[in-house]
Amino acid sequence: MPAGRYRSRTLRRVYKRTPGNKVKLVYKKRKPSKAQCAGCGSDLKGTFRGRVPVMMNLPKTKKRPERPYGGVLCSRCARRKIILASRQ
Repeated sequence: MPAGRYRSRTLRRVYKRTPGNKVKLVYKKRKPSKAQCAGCGSDLKGTFRGRVPVMMNLPKTKKRPERPYGGVLCSRCARRKIILASRQ
């Protein structure tokens, strides 16, 4: 039976093969939820989902798309907002 701190499903269970060719159960934290569009609430494409220590070591270009409102609005909402701004 796992230790008390591992009994809940807060941590996910991953089977890893060790250098000694044994399979060991390792407990890892779960991935955070996907980033959502501020306009429509749909899941954003092209954004990285990772925990903070991993995200800190990634370059900025890997974290979100290279376009205006990248990582905040989906492409549809960003396109709509840019068109509306150009009309005024």
